[in-house]
Amino acid sequence: MNYEVVELREKKVAGIRRRTSNSDANMSAEIGSAWQKFFEGGIYASIPGKINGKTLGVYTNYEKDVNGAYDVLVCCEVEAEAKLSVDVSTEIIPKGKYAKFVIHGDVKEAVQAFWIEFWKMDLDRKYSCDFEEYQGGEDLKQAEIHVYISLN
Repeated sequence: MNYEVVELREKKVAGIRRRTSNSDANMSAEIGSAWQKFFEGGIYASIPGKINGKTLGVYTNYEKDVNGAYDVLVCCEVEAEAKLSVDVSTEIIPKGKYAKFVIHGDVKEAVQAFWIEFWKMDLDRKYSCDFEEYQGGEDLKQAEIHVYISLN
Protein backbone atom coordinates (compact mmCIF):
# COMPACT_ATOMS: atom_id res chain seq x y z
CA MET A 1 0.00 0.00 0.00
CA ASN A 2 1.27 3.42 -0.91
CA TYR A 3 1.53 6.25 1.59
CA GLU A 4 3.34 9.52 2.12
CA VAL A 5 4.95 10.76 5.32
CA VAL A 6 3.46 14.10 6.40
CA GLU A 7 3.86 16.51 9.30
CA LEU A 8 0.55 17.49 10.89
CA ARG A 9 -0.29 20.37 13.15
CA GLU A 10 -2.16 19.77 16.42
CA LYS A 11 -5.92 19.32 16.04
CA LYS A 12 -8.67 19.53 18.65
CA VAL A 13 -11.58 17.15 18.09
CA ALA A 14 -14.93 16.66 19.82
CA GLY A 15 -17.38 13.78 19.71
CA ILE A 16 -18.24 10.40 21.25
CA ARG A 17 -15.67 8.19 23.00
CA ARG A 18 -15.62 4.42 23.43
CA ARG A 19 -12.96 2.14 24.96
CA THR A 20 -12.33 -1.15 23.13
CA SER A 21 -9.64 -3.49 21.84
CA ASN A 22 -9.03 -5.53 18.72
CA SER A 23 -9.68 -8.71 20.72
CA ASP A 24 -13.09 -7.48 21.96
CA ALA A 25 -15.82 -9.49 20.22
CA ASN A 26 -18.07 -6.38 20.40
CA MET A 27 -15.53 -3.96 18.91
CA SER A 28 -17.25 -3.51 15.53
CA ALA A 29 -20.68 -3.15 17.12
CA GLU A 30 -19.37 -0.59 19.65
CA ILE A 31 -17.72 1.52 16.97
CA GLY A 32 -20.75 1.23 14.68
CA SER A 33 -23.14 2.32 17.44
CA ALA A 34 -20.92 5.33 18.19
CA TRP A 35 -21.08 6.43 14.53
CA GLN A 36 -24.85 5.98 14.52
CA LYS A 37 -25.30 7.96 17.74
CA PHE A 38 -22.96 10.70 16.50
CA PHE A 39 -25.13 11.42 13.46
CA GLU A 40 -28.61 10.12 14.23
CA GLY A 41 -28.50 11.23 17.86
CA GLY A 42 -27.87 14.82 16.82
CA ILE A 43 -24.43 15.08 18.40
CA TYR A 44 -22.64 16.14 15.20
CA ALA A 45 -25.25 18.83 14.56
CA SER A 46 -24.94 20.14 18.14
CA ILE A 47 -21.16 20.65 18.17
CA PRO A 48 -20.21 24.33 17.75
CA GLY A 49 -17.01 25.67 16.21
CA LYS A 50 -16.50 23.02 13.53
CA ILE A 51 -13.49 23.81 11.37
CA ASN A 52 -14.71 21.91 8.31
CA GLY A 53 -17.30 19.36 7.17
CA LYS A 54 -15.07 16.34 7.71
CA THR A 55 -15.70 13.64 10.28
CA LEU A 56 -13.00 11.60 11.95
CA GLY A 57 -12.58 8.21 13.53
CA VAL A 58 -9.74 8.64 16.04
CA TYR A 59 -7.82 5.86 17.81
CA THR A 60 -5.82 7.00 20.84
CA ASN A 61 -4.79 6.35 24.44
CA TYR A 62 -3.32 3.00 23.45
CA GLU A 63 -2.68 0.70 26.40
CA LYS A 64 0.44 -0.60 24.63
CA ASP A 65 0.19 -1.59 20.96
CA VAL A 66 -2.16 -3.42 18.59
CA ASN A 67 -2.84 -6.01 21.30
CA GLY A 68 -4.06 -3.63 24.00
CA ALA A 69 -7.11 -1.49 24.70
CA TYR A 70 -7.53 1.94 23.13
CA ASP A 71 -10.05 4.78 22.88
CA VAL A 72 -12.10 5.36 19.74
CA LEU A 73 -13.62 8.77 19.12
CA VAL A 74 -16.18 9.51 16.43
CA CYS A 75 -15.72 13.23 16.11
CA CYS A 76 -15.09 16.39 14.12
CA GLU A 77 -12.32 18.96 14.28
CA VAL A 78 -13.22 22.07 16.27
CA GLU A 79 -11.70 25.45 17.00
CA ALA A 80 -9.40 25.44 20.02
CA GLU A 81 -11.67 27.86 21.92
CA ALA A 82 -14.98 26.19 21.00
CA LYS A 83 -17.45 26.11 23.94
CA LEU A 84 -18.50 22.46 24.04
CA SER A 85 -21.24 20.71 25.95
CA VAL A 86 -20.39 18.25 28.71
CA ASP A 87 -22.03 15.54 26.57
CA VAL A 88 -19.06 15.37 24.20
CA SER A 89 -15.52 14.14 24.70
CA THR A 90 -12.54 16.10 23.43
CA GLU A 91 -9.10 14.98 22.43
CA ILE A 92 -5.99 16.58 21.00
CA ILE A 93 -4.47 14.91 17.98
CA PRO A 94 -0.80 15.69 18.56
CA LYS A 95 1.34 17.41 15.98
CA GLY A 96 3.94 15.18 14.47
CA LYS A 97 4.89 12.73 11.77
CA TYR A 98 2.19 10.52 10.24
CA ALA A 99 1.92 8.02 7.40
CA LYS A 100 -0.94 9.26 5.21
CA PHE A 101 -2.92 6.75 3.16
CA VAL A 102 -5.67 7.78 0.72
CA ILE A 103 -8.43 5.27 0.05
CA HIS A 104 -11.56 5.41 -2.10
CA GLY A 105 -14.78 3.45 -2.18
CA ASP A 106 -17.65 2.39 0.01
CA VAL A 107 -17.14 3.84 3.48
CA LYS A 108 -17.52 0.57 5.39
CA GLU A 109 -15.96 -1.79 2.87
CA ALA A 110 -12.99 0.39 1.90
CA VAL A 111 -12.04 1.17 5.50
CA GLN A 112 -12.34 -2.46 6.58
CA ALA A 113 -10.25 -3.60 3.59
CA PHE A 114 -7.66 -0.92 4.41
CA TRP A 115 -7.18 -2.15 7.98
CA ILE A 116 -6.93 -5.79 6.88
CA GLU A 117 -4.10 -4.86 4.50
CA PHE A 118 -2.55 -2.38 6.92
CA TRP A 119 -2.00 -5.02 9.61
CA LYS A 120 0.30 -6.84 7.18
CA MET A 121 2.62 -3.81 6.96
CA ASP A 122 5.69 -3.19 9.07
CA LEU A 123 5.61 0.50 10.03
CA ASP A 124 7.51 2.10 12.91
CA ARG A 125 4.30 3.09 14.69
CA LYS A 126 4.18 5.45 17.62
CA TYR A 127 0.80 4.25 18.96
CA SER A 128 -0.11 7.74 20.11
CA CYS A 129 -2.96 8.74 17.83
CA ASP A 130 -4.18 7.37 14.50
CA PHE A 131 -7.24 8.51 12.62
CA GLU A 132 -9.48 8.20 9.60
CA GLU A 133 -10.58 11.51 8.08
CA TYR A 134 -13.71 11.27 5.93
CA GLN A 135 -13.50 14.01 3.32
CA GLY A 136 -17.22 14.73 3.11
CA GLY A 137 -19.73 14.38 0.33
CA GLU A 138 -23.03 12.59 0.19
CA ASP A 139 -22.00 9.50 -1.78
CA LEU A 140 -20.90 6.97 0.86
CA LYS A 141 -20.29 4.38 -1.86
CA GLN A 142 -17.63 6.53 -3.58
CA ALA A 143 -16.03 8.24 -0.58
CA GLU A 144 -12.50 9.53 -0.16
CA ILE A 145 -10.92 8.71 3.19
CA HIS A 146 -7.50 9.78 4.45
CA VAL A 147 -5.97 7.52 7.09
CA TYR A 148 -3.17 8.88 9.28
CA ILE A 149 -0.92 6.59 11.35
CA SER A 150 1.40 8.20 13.92
CA LEU A 151 5.06 7.37 13.37
CA ASN A 152 8.16 7.43 15.56
